[in-house]
Amino acid sequence: MPLTLTDWLVIAGYLLFNLLIGLYYRSKASGSTEDFFVSGRDVSWWLAGTSMVATTFAADTPLLVCGLVATQGISGNWIWWSLCLSGMTTVFFFARYWRRAEILTDVELVEIRYGGRPAAFLRGFKAIYLGLLMNCFILGWVTRAMVDIIAVVLGPVIAQGRVLELSIGGHALMHYMLGDPRHTALAICIFILVPFTGLYTFLGGLWGVLVTDLFQFALKMAMIIVLAWIAVVDLGGMHALKVQLSVVDAATRAAGQPTSNVLSFLPDFHAGLVTNHLWTLPLLTFMMYIGVQWWASWYPGAEPGGGGYVAQRMFSAKNEQHSLGATLWFNIAHYALRPWPWIVTGLVALAVYSPHGGLHPSAAFAANPQQGYVMVLRDYLPPALRGLMVAAFLAAYMSTIGTQLNWGTSYLVNDFYRRFWVRQGSERHYVFVSKIITVVLVLASGYVASQLTSISAGWELVLNLGAGTGAVYILRWFWWRVNAWSEISAMIVAAVVAMALSHVHFTGNDAVVFAKSTLITAGITTVAWIAFTFLTRPEKEETLLNFYRRVLPAAYGWKHIAQLAPDLPQVHDFAANAFDTVMGCILVYGTLFGLGKYVFGEWMAGTVLLVLAAVAGYLIKWDLSRRGWETLSGAKIKETSVVPGRSAL
Repeated sequence: MPLTLTDWLVIAGYLLFNLLIGLYYRSKASGSTEDFFVSGRDVSWWLAGTSMVATTFAADTPLLVCGLVATQGISGNWIWWSLCLSGMTTVFFFARYWRRAEILTDVELVEIRYGGRPAAFLRGFKAIYLGLLMNCFILGWVTRAMVDIIAVVLGPVIAQGRVLELSIGGHALMHYMLGDPRHTALAICIFILVPFTGLYTFLGGLWGVLVTDLFQFALKMAMIIVLAWIAVVDLGGMHALKVQLSVVDAATRAAGQPTSNVLSFLPDFHAGLVTNHLWTLPLLTFMMYIGVQWWASWYPGAEPGGGGYVAQRMFSAKNEQHSLGATLWFNIAHYALRPWPWIVTGLVALAVYSPHGGLHPSAAFAANPQQGYVMVLRDYLPPALRGLMVAAFLAAYMSTIGTQLNWGTSYLVNDFYRRFWVRQGSERHYVFVSKIITVVLVLASGYVASQLTSISAGWELVLNLGAGTGAVYILRWFWWRVNAWSEISAMIVAAVVAMALSHVHFTGNDAVVFAKSTLITAGITTVAWIAFTFLTRPEKEETLLNFYRRVLPAAYGWKHIAQLAPDLPQVHDFAANAFDTVMGCILVYGTLFGLGKYVFGEWMAGTVLLVLAAVAGYLIKWDLSRRGWETLSGAKIKETSVVPGRSAL
């Protein structure tokens, strides 16, 4: 896939524009760590929410979805669709709590919610575990995905010794000689793309990340829609795609592999609990996703109880209304608006490259279905759009890298270096150290990328390492008895059990094995942390009261603490928030499946689902307007008086 001079100019222009944004926001990011990490808490909901969406649209995501569609059909996407349940609880239960806390990182909450040496240890441990180890792992697998993309797009050229081919009118102007495609792709990521992303993150702080995210999201959404559209049209339209998929289905069955409907949005409930049918999600795995994973497993961007870079955007919001609005917009765009271009392209890849009945059977696709997405890009996108598409993948990659660098650095500086090493440094000193640590993370992520073997393995390992910890992160807001040892024990037990189970050989396909290991890890971890909670002392009353005054959580699990603060209104909003959460899920899933029905030409079913989603959205707006959107942060909580006959929230 040789790129023309125009393609390279488009890519260079994209990179330059990102750098200019970082330079423009340099002065805003250099004043203090609050400016560098949370944009001075002055971000509007639409910018904060779009940044969340852009960050979770990484270079690995289209490839992962393509691989899921090729092996488990559309229903395989429930591995991440199920996390909407967690996202909606964050929107309506926790977004306002996070904004009221007025903290710099979610790890900082540890020493507000808990006290003493256990809390200090937990804060430092989480700063290293999340900011360095887990963050580098995430950066590594995202880089691993970008390596796959570059290797497929430029692989034939690299293999011939030409990684760059600049030409005008068919006449080659320049060639750069390099070696093995994968090694070359990794070198490009480690020595060019990641340092460049680190540069504008280094310069612009979170402001630079937010604004580049906005630009990058618009570019990559436009291009994935264009790719899906062009590929389907080239095949003869959606009907022709369905016909070709039926041919692939028949050929696969003839080869001895049982199959289910690849276009089904739900698992094949007649195929059995642990089915090995192709193109359907095993029922056991589906039940684990919707019944356990969304509340039990920690995952970046979908943390139970909120957290991570999603919480960072909440901290940066202007007030609680903007915090709630940002997370609501994120969940709608992330789960409902974004998936279908990826899924359609994944279906095209299956129809074209499947070794059984595909139009152009490919051994590379059979060995690694995730690469099918980039193969469609390579084979179907016209030359005039290739530079834009490469820039779109760079945007997907760099938006995630930029956020992860800023987010991980915030932990290492605010919750480790500043908390335990240099407590009395100036703000400029901490900003300078932040920039140095950004460089360290860039180098570490490159090493991790060179060691990973697959993208889906990275997703599953992170989910397993966090299985069972989610309940602690939810209940610490609602139950005063949760203490620092609850979190410490949950994190340690989950990691130990997950690593031990990685050496156990379960029966079933990969999806079934993942479900079994997650259920076992979540069960053991939950029992362990509850036991540690009751075997250790509760937090001091003074610590709990300070937290209650600062965050004003629902009073149900804080009754005796709430009685110590008679000047504050007691909040009893569980039923209303639960109603909004259910309506939020109906809004997202109705929109998701309604748009899916439209994609496949099922207009009546799609319209019914979209109307249902619109009704749910209206009910959310009605309820929040009825209860009031006013900000209750900080001092204003103390000034709020309870109006007779009306809830305080």
